[in-house]
Amino acid sequence: MFLLVSCTVTHTGFVDVSNGGRVYYEERGRGEPLVLLHGHSLDCRMWNSQFKPFARHFRTIRMDFRGYGRSSEQREDLQMTHADDVLTLMDSLHIDKAHVVGLSMGAFTAGDLLAMHPDRMKSCVLASGSIRRGSPGPSEPMDSVESSRRDQEIESLKLKGVDKMKREWLDQLVNSGGSRRESIRRPLWRMLKDWTAWQPLHKEVRLFYGREAWAELERKCPLVPVLMLTGACENKTARPRELDFLPNGRHIVLSDCGHMMNMEQPDSFNAVVQNFILSYSQEMTGASGR
Repeated sequence: MFLLVSCTVTHTGFVDVSNGGRVYYEERGRGEPLVLLHGHSLDCRMWNSQFKPFARHFRTIRMDFRGYGRSSEQREDLQMTHADDVLTLMDSLHIDKAHVVGLSMGAFTAGDLLAMHPDRMKSCVLASGSIRRGSPGPSEPMDSVESSRRDQEIESLKLKGVDKMKREWLDQLVNSGGSRRESIRRPLWRMLKDWTAWQPLHKEVRLFYGREAWAELERKCPLVPVLMLTGACENKTARPRELDFLPNGRHIVLSDCGHMMNMEQPDSFNAVVQNFILSYSQEMTGASGR
């Protein structure tokens, strides 16, 4: 059933995904679909400074990945990927193609979609992350050596304590930033406190296509317009290798920000991303529409 979404009202809901899972999403605005994908240990609230501004121009959807926020938990015995859950969400909302914006873990997922399913993307923004080209994908299950190593890591974390781990992770995220880094400490901590920390306490399945996605990127060289963003304060400003296989890709370094650039410098982030998407929205598809 088609749901008409107002430009000024946020619609919330759940979508059923594989093997009894559910993912939570929020939707606002009209126009071409834009999907926002959050980072590890966080949830869709990390997009608070983007959700309403982007909804003035696009049908904007933000979601909680399975295992985060209001979505159902992950399972050690169930192979799934975040990219497949995004596709299920898009299918359930009758979205054939979308502009996809991901940051950190969200960028890993957006990178998977770019490589494996470029036909589902109007454009792609990869912020503070990309394809995990050195990581094994679902076709390479965990062996006994990796399983034993994870057992040791989990036991070490339990000895340290989850709260201490969360606070160390918070400091790492904040300290990567620039002059406004302390402004993100409280909103980050609100999300980290709510995070169940299931992932570091369990043996996750292969959630990203990793090396499989990289091989597909090299083979396909997708024509999707791609913007890769890095924060200057993270000192990762070299030209990304992905651009060798992205004919319509470009790289921008945002000044005075780090890993959580969208929260630390929202005005700069929003302007760069919005201008990028709008340029291709108008150039390639004409007026906004579903």
